Amino acid sequence: MSTTSRILVVDDDAGGRRLTRATLSRAGFDVVEAEDGAKAIAAVQQGMPDLVLMDVSMPVKDGFTACEELRALPGGQNIPVVMMTGLDDVQSIERAFRVGATDFITKPINWPILAHRVRYMLRASAAINELHQSQRRLSNAQRIGEMGDWVWSVTDDRIVPSDQAWRILGLDPAQGSVERDTLLGCVHLEDRLRVREAFAKAVREGHGFSIQHRLVRRSGNVRHVHQQVEVVERHSNGGALHLVGAIHDVTQRTDAEEQIRRLAYYDTLTGLPNRVLFMQQLQAALHYAERHHSQVAVMFVDLDNFKRVNDTMGHGAGDELLKIVSDRLVRSIRVVDSVSRVSQLDGDTPSIARLGGDEFTVMVTDVNGADDAIVVARRLVESLCEPVTIQGTELYVGGSVGIALFPDDGKDIETLLKNADNAMYRAKETGKGSFHFYDPSMTARAMERLNTEVQLRHAVDTGDFVLHFQPRIELANRRITGAEALIRWRHPERGLVLPEHFIGLAEECNLVGRIGEWVLAAACRQLALWRDAGLPMLPVAVNLAASHLRDPALPTLVAASLDRYQLPASAIEIEVTESVMLSDPEASIRNATELHNMGVALALDDFGVGYSSLNYLKRLPVSSLKIDQSFIRELASDASSAGIITAIIAMARTLGIGLVAEGIEQEAQRSFLLQQGCTEGQGHLFSVAVEADAFASLLRRQDLPAGRPALRSVTGGARRA
Repeated sequence: MSTTSRILVVDDDAGGRRLTRATLSRAGFDVVEAEDGAKAIAAVQQGMPDLVLMDVSMPVKDGFTACEELRALPGGQNIPVVMMTGLDDVQSIERAFRVGATDFITKPINWPILAHRVRYMLRASAAINELHQSQRRLSNAQRIGEMGDWVWSVTDDRIVPSDQAWRILGLDPAQGSVERDTLLGCVHLEDRLRVREAFAKAVREGHGFSIQHRLVRRSGNVRHVHQQVEVVERHSNGGALHLVGAIHDVTQRTDAEEQIRRLAYYDTLTGLPNRVLFMQQLQAALHYAERHHSQVAVMFVDLDNFKRVNDTMGHGAGDELLKIVSDRLVRSIRVVDSVSRVSQLDGDTPSIARLGGDEFTVMVTDVNGADDAIVVARRLVESLCEPVTIQGTELYVGGSVGIALFPDDGKDIETLLKNADNAMYRAKETGKGSFHFYDPSMTARAMERLNTEVQLRHAVDTGDFVLHFQPRIELANRRITGAEALIRWRHPERGLVLPEHFIGLAEECNLVGRIGEWVLAAACRQLALWRDAGLPMLPVAVNLAASHLRDPALPTLVAASLDRYQLPASAIEIEVTESVMLSDPEASIRNATELHNMGVALALDDFGVGYSSLNYLKRLPVSSLKIDQSFIRELASDASSAGIITAIIAMARTLGIGLVAEGIEQEAQRSFLLQQGCTEGQGHLFSVAVEADAFASLLRRQDLPAGRPALRSVTGGARRA
């Protein structure tokens, strides 16, 4: 105890104050005096004493009133107050304790023991204050750590929670205590039996336990808690008499763990299991099937037109499509009874997963051969055949499904997935929007496709392509007005390969952009060679993917190619399909406008077979529309084709846009187009696509013979290829 403790002596008897002061001063205390209760309060406000010796009966303000007011002062609750009274009636003593007195001393005072009494009171006060401080620290630690504790007396079924335990449980602390059933009533219904059994076992056997479960507060808020329970007193038979428990709110940790688990095992876009989780599910399913001699069907689902939507409408539309498709796939397999057998492995996990891109996998366990798999596959295909509305546009996407069965088509994960993938490609080859079972011959086709992809990548790296040129003809006098550059792949084994046999693969492999850049550069190089040979400078159209026109680097790329070969901007015409208006039309319009300002013309290829927005069409600086060859081909057999052509020609005339008809093969077709006002065209009636030297010969001859092709390419080709 410090010898400098400050003691406030309050007494209206001056002699009594002096005796008290002298006694305590000799004992080493610092003594302050006050002659009534009012002055005592003033002294406390000036400097807080360590202990107050207060007389009861005083003028101005008695000791009872002064003690009560002192307790109301900031910090006044912690000061020990000892009442000095000559009153020996019980009522006065009770009143003293009611107003906050710590202890009392009766007069006359036993002076020899006064100092010892004061030291005892100071030590007791310090111990109490330290205990209160420890309790506050514990309470703060529990609050910050979201932890509480409780004590349970089994005999009278009385559980007393701490302040933080009340808060975690969501119960009113005014209750003072609760019964076990009240505590269990806070437990989530799905966890309640498990928690009840744990408590019952602890009481019966006298052993503690640890358990994690959910609580439901009165507000409906669900919390995750961990409880550590210990038995502190046992009955003679070993059963528990008293238990203590620590309850820890682990909701944030549990939520974080769940978030980490979802990031690790679920696709963030669709919410479906990802490749990692699917592999775990499939491995468990194969082990189960092997033990029980059953079958598992693994299906690969691939959207038929996803890349087209992604390229033309943008990645935002592609993501929206994937979410819609995943919902449809989940709904479709839920209506198939056989799919529910997956619950034998994991009842909370769907049997469908997204592996990446537009590829989904479906696992069906315990199938009874191909018939069960067909039921699921048919539902999957049917769900994807329904139209989808994206960004206000109705689309038909469709999907193809490949099926492999365990153990017939593979006894391990890698083989099953590979064979299901091969079967899916076979389904696409035989007609999109269908399903196909694996057969061994698919492996050879898959290897052939892989080999073709490798060769195509090599061709892109080495520029192993060549351009052929199909003349664009003025229909009235058959003079050449330009050309369309068409790419051929110089395959090391198959010779010249037409674009319809490799452009689709190039799109799947993300090579179409680099191929387009090669075509642009090669066309400019050939134009320069013709110019240097003294041939007239006629515009050459190059076909680019719709994604090129959205690429902000396209104008720079075109300008660089023109500048490299010292060509005028009018020497090149960019051809894109009308699907450019589906995805980010504003970006396409900005690039097209920049190209237009440079003097580069823009043509819409295959017009009439896709999606057209007249609002965007009138804003897009288009120099010409190319009427798709399908309408030209059906002129003689389909009256509606003639009507469509007439409408396109009228629209182009109104908008002031040029027209080029593709695929003209008959004189009657040329005559009809000319009569309707279409002035230019191309097709086998005039010439197939030819090599650069042959096209140069055409330019030198200029006048094409009537009624027959000027040249027939020895390489062959499609109608406009």
